Amino acid sequence: MITEPELVGEAGPDGPPDLVSGFDRGPSAGGRRRGLLWAAAGAVVASAVWATAVFAYGIGGDRKPDPRGYRVESGSCAAVELKALSAAVGPAGAPSTELDGIEHPALHRIRCTVDFTVAVVRAPDGEEGVGWSTGYQASLTAELHKETDPRPEFEASSTLTEIDGTGVDRVERVPGLGDLAYLLIMEDESMSVRVVDGGAVVTLTLTSWMSPPDIDNGTESLPEVVDQPEMLAHRAELISDTREVMKALKS
Repeated sequence: MITEPELVGEAGPDGPPDLVSGFDRGPSAGGRRRGLLWAAAGAVVASAVWATAVFAYGIGGDRKPDPRGYRVESGSCAAVELKALSAAVGPAGAPSTELDGIEHPALHRIRCTVDFTVAVVRAPDGEEGVGWSTGYQASLTAELHKETDPRPEFEASSTLTEIDGTGVDRVERVPGLGDLAYLLIMEDESMSVRVVDGGAVVTLTLTSWMSPPDIDNGTESLPEVVDQPEMLAHRAELISDTREVMKALKS
């Protein structure tokens, strides 16, 4: 339990009167001079400490985050190649830039998406073109914070149990990537790698989708539904491409 602070050396009710009432006495001339000297010395020390804090940390102790050489601009989506994922799930198309980018003195942000070549899953009878199709999409969000350190908020986001209406199945640390990195595995089987590196925050997400065949092709019913693609099989490629994107944003 937190109690009221105590005065060190405070006298009890039976203590000598001068210990309790000494602060009420008028100070002597010598005491006033000593008090002025101590006050002046204290002011000098306080000024030195404040100057040191401003020099080291900036006013208020808030330093601007280190950009680490990152450049997040409207044309940065062109740096997204995703070679590892392309080799695993199919060739990647040209990245498209979303319209909600930000170029502000305090924050630069881009969003872009990449669609991979759609693969047609063979139907049980082995005939191509009548089965379900499967496709993948990668989305990148890159932010460069210029005024405030994004790490505290980044660390807090790792405790979220839901993102944009989708539950978080589990969170894993990714060593050796930026200052701090997490792999988020969502309940819809999508995966995201989130990294903070100085003032930069990079998120690369991989999702998949399934599409039924065209029911106007003369078939009487839809073919048997195939299993959803196993996303965790591409965990290493997602991490590798995140690392390459971070390098590209510095070039």
